[in-house]
Amino acid sequence: MPVQTEAIHKNEGNLSEGNRTISREEITVVSGQNLGAMFVVGKITASGKYKEYDNAAVDGSQAAAGVLIGAVDASGADKKGVIIARYGEVDYDTLQWKSAMSQGDKDAGVADLAALGIIVRGK
Repeated sequence: MPVQTEAIHKNEGNLSEGNRTISREEITVVSGQNLGAMFVVGKITASGKYKEYDNAAVDGSQAAAGVLIGAVDASGADKKGVIIARYGEVDYDTLQWKSAMSQGDKDAGVADLAALGIIVRGK
């Protein structure tokens, strides 16, 4: 029987966050992105929209700006999403990263998140 891998569920790696909605922000994911739950995102400076965090980028998304709570498929057009933007704790093992990202780039993203008050646990 083939092995099946289940995707990360909405908010699965959120260990804690601030009361009410102080930790969350509604965002726009830029067209061309199909991001799963718990994906680390960066903010494009020119547009204010979000895409996958990429430490090698030069458009603003080289700084991790939050963690998507649920999956957002913006393959064909910009789509709304919600991120943990501050004051939270997330599980490292559930974080989703751009494919082929080095451990050093992930560590830089974790440091960016810590600067926002998003503490990554379990690494």
